[in-house]
Amino acid sequence: MGYGVAGLASSLHPNGCLSSTNNQNANGSCLEDPNYTVKLPIVDDVPGFKWRLVIAYDGTRYSGWQFQTSPPTIQCIVEKAIIRGTKLERKDLHLVGASRTDTGVHAWGQVAHFVTPFNYDSLESIHAALNGLLPSDIRIREISPALPEFHARFSAKSKVYHYKVYNDAVMDPFQRHYAHHSNYKLNTSVMREAAKHYVGKHDFSAFVNASRNDRVPDPVKTIFRFDVIEMGALLQLEVEGSGFLYRQVRNMVALLLQIGKEAIPPDIVPKILATRDRKELAKYALSAPPHGLCLVSIKYNEEHLRLPAGCPTTSFGRTHTVSKCKLPFY
Repeated sequence: MGYGVAGLASSLHPNGCLSSTNNQNANGSCLEDPNYTVKLPIVDDVPGFKWRLVIAYDGTRYSGWQFQTSPPTIQCIVEKAIIRGTKLERKDLHLVGASRTDTGVHAWGQVAHFVTPFNYDSLESIHAALNGLLPSDIRIREISPALPEFHARFSAKSKVYHYKVYNDAVMDPFQRHYAHHSNYKLNTSVMREAAKHYVGKHDFSAFVNASRNDRVPDPVKTIFRFDVIEMGALLQLEVEGSGFLYRQVRNMVALLLQIGKEAIPPDIVPKILATRDRKELAKYALSAPPHGLCLVSIKYNEEHLRLPAGCPTTSFGRTHTVSKCKLPFY
């Protein structure tokens, strides 16, 4: 019996292609992207099949990624769809997301993994079924088999975020959910100069908000690039780093906006970094609003993305074609 859009389980394979899974599911508050000093142990004693998801979502209606039932989160909605699609219990799925995006933050390339005790002949049907169960503002872009050692969070090499600012006197109404409006004329040259100070390995304690998480995050992060790109009235601030603390990206952007307004000089960035004190940043800027932020991609080493033997190929979604109408000959 194949997997159909009604949510029926696929036929099970008697011999699985994976012998173990990484099923650690960490709990905690909704962080933009926490990397901790001590990585959690990865449990290898649950046999099954691991599946990697690439997820896009409009975060406007949701309270971030991390699981909670009320108000709803992305993880909660995705888990409900997988539970219906696979007929498994939540505790058996071990769904883990790579980044805990905050309330109102969007994603184009969130990555997650889950496990099942059975294999699939093809992933196209389960892919279509899951998207059929999800609301229209959440979509599974890709689903693929994953190696036992792959972990959506701990295998990540870097993350890329974009923050959009609409810099004009009048806001584009079509951008209102995805870009922050600044009606101050921003000096992009000084913003680029200031952004260079973020690049490199630094202690970002001055740029982290307090969170309810009971684990202490490592404040030392590496920023690989921070670009300020002009696209007409739209400014796109692109940052790639090894990891990000709670609201770190939005706090870095907020300071750049103040610098762009020429309210403070670019060399304020290294001075605030050196204090390692969040109160020092608060003297100059508050966090930028969440709706301008989007998690664009998670990068992994190639060996972590290899497909395991004996499993179906990656599904990028099913396209439909219209067959030609065969008219009777008269």
